[in-house]
Amino acid sequence: MAKKQRSILFLSLLLVVLMGCKQVEKKQPVQNQEQASSIAHATGFTVQHEGDITIIEVSNAWPGSDSFKYALVPKEKLATMSFPRDAYDAIIGTPIEKVVLTSTTHIQPLLQLGELNTVVGFPNTDYISSPEARELVESGQIQNLGMNDMLNTEIVLALKPELIVGFSINNENNAYEIIKKSGTPVVYNGDWVEHTPLGKAEWIKFFAPFFEKEALGDSIFASVASSYQKAKEIAQKAQSKPTVLTGGLYKDVWYVAGGKSWMAKFLDDANSDYLWANNTETGSIGLSLESVLEKAQGAEFWFNPSAVTTYTELAEANPHHQEFDAYKNKSVYSNAIDKGETGGLIFYELAPHRPDLVLRDLIKILHPEVLPKHELQFIKPLP
Repeated sequence: MAKKQRSILFLSLLLVVLMGCKQVEKKQPVQNQEQASSIAHATGFTVQHEGDITIIEVSNAWPGSDSFKYALVPKEKLATMSFPRDAYDAIIGTPIEKVVLTSTTHIQPLLQLGELNTVVGFPNTDYISSPEARELVESGQIQNLGMNDMLNTEIVLALKPELIVGFSINNENNAYEIIKKSGTPVVYNGDWVEHTPLGKAEWIKFFAPFFEKEALGDSIFASVASSYQKAKEIAQKAQSKPTVLTGGLYKDVWYVAGGKSWMAKFLDDANSDYLWANNTETGSIGLSLESVLEKAQGAEFWFNPSAVTTYTELAEANPHHQEFDAYKNKSVYSNAIDKGETGGLIFYELAPHRPDLVLRDLIKILHPEVLPKHELQFIKPLP
């Protein structure tokens, strides 16, 4: 009888080892000695601890998504632990040594954590802008994997990553399903769904546990959050509250930032009068040129006029642009002026993780008297 029990125990442990990082069905596990999540601003994920297990739950990988739950366990302890088969979407050994990323917003957190060298693949590497990551692309360490919705699964599997950090707008990415079935875990990152500057930046706490660097991730975010709060307080010293227009035309539709969007929050914290601040949309609002002219022709500042980056391009795109006071007064600013060497926009790779610098840019532009020494980092005037 004892021999039979030892055999069952051996097989159970072997199954755990083989599962390692495999995708499995989910079910609520038994919670023991659970510590509350330390996430304060992000709304799309939580991090909790149960003994040696770190549990990351992503509740908003894309709008309307299901929740995904991942168990992170130190590699040296995996073989000694057992899990209900349907408790987690993936069980992952840490620290991760080889990872595939799928969005440029994933690059900066790993750079900040000192783990950029673990990246072995990325879809369409031309989008990568940061010099440190470009060096790894040029040296061949970061392999080009095609497009995100059509990942070259053969190359992915040949790289043998321990983890794929996935970006998706829905649950219909066939490449991810193939990768999951191979035994390589895909964990979804929803930083792009967050609607506040500090909410996006706090996703560094999502990445840190995979590398057993939670303390460093907490420290990095705390520094950014403190810097952001100080900038916000400086903005309140301004005596004026200038009016602001955002966005531009795309195929005859003018897209402005919704009143509850990431950009609108920046503008509010920068102490400006955003003309669509009372709108309740968290994304963009599609409007006609006529309605925008009627409401914002006299706006003092205009930010991010689509992809155009000069006043000449702006006038050529549509002559009516010249009717706005911000155009006439040369008060148009863009986040698309600075690009990486292969054309990727630096703003979308770096700015989500340094909202304090974005806010200081806006304050410098709107209230130069309260930040006289700040040099613009991400948002620049049109030439």
